[in-house]
Amino acid sequence: MEIALYLVLLLVGLAAALAASELAVAYTRALAAGLGAPPFVVGVVLVAVGTDLPEIANSIASHLQGEGDVNVGDSVGSTLTQYTFVLGLFPFVAGALVISRRQVGLVTVLTMAGLGITTVFVLDGHLARVEGLVLIAAWGAATVATTKLLADGPGDDPPSVRHDGRLVQVLVALGALALVGAGATLAVHSLVRLAETLGLPEFLLAFFGASVGTSLPEVLVDVTALLRGAPGIALGDALGSSLVDSTLSIGAGPVVAPADVTTRLAVVGSLYTLVAVAAVGMLLAARRRHDRASAAVLMGLYAFSYVILLGLGR
Repeated sequence: MEIALYLVLLLVGLAAALAASELAVAYTRALAAGLGAPPFVVGVVLVAVGTDLPEIANSIASHLQGEGDVNVGDSVGSTLTQYTFVLGLFPFVAGALVISRRQVGLVTVLTMAGLGITTVFVLDGHLARVEGLVLIAAWGAATVATTKLLADGPGDDPPSVRHDGRLVQVLVALGALALVGAGATLAVHSLVRLAETLGLPEFLLAFFGASVGTSLPEVLVDVTALLRGAPGIALGDALGSSLVDSTLSIGAGPVVAPADVTTRLAVVGSLYTLVAVAAVGMLLAARRRHDRASAAVLMGLYAFSYVILLGLGR
């Protein structure tokens, strides 16, 4: 009976998230066209915040419980997952993609800056309220920089939507993205409970809970965008989510309630992610295309992170 219930909840969560993804992609494309903004910028500025709502909520909840490690681990781990695993999926969904060196380069540098600030802040084993405010301010500055410097990117041919008003489109898009997060959360929770009921190994539980769980909203929205012919939205969300995770997501928790972190794990995780982000950014910018060859490199960086972090955890 329990297994049947978890299977039903899993399917319901995935179905809701997929339906909401369709709505979110349609409205963000329409909003981008209406504002004259490149889809990539809308992906970085708007869609990324929506798909990162679970990480932001987790950051606040973990700090209220005095568990700073949960915030840093989830946020930094999500940054790594988006830049490697999620981006690595793109060529398998939509084939080779053309990469703008300026777009990828700018967001990569800004994300590296966020990770660098985080590394400095966790050196003393504590995340203070002022440090959280600095990280949130860094996200705000990065958003302004992205909007100003990438405003002249290529446009999109959006689908028609029911509502034309800009404010309504923003609200519908954010509401749909929140539903994606809620549906994905339900699906992952059901999957983990199903695995527990079946007696699967703890490693698989951790993998589903930490890696797939925090990145499922991005995966669903980005795959939907790719299949609907909106690679700019998908790329902007994947890179923008990493930027949000490395700044706003980490900073939200300590602003509400400062907490301690484990210095060694936080520093090594942040530095490895910084190096991986730099490597991915340089690779894509140098090649100006993303295909299965570059995807293999990205997946390798993702897999190697488990070797390093699991070794440290022993």
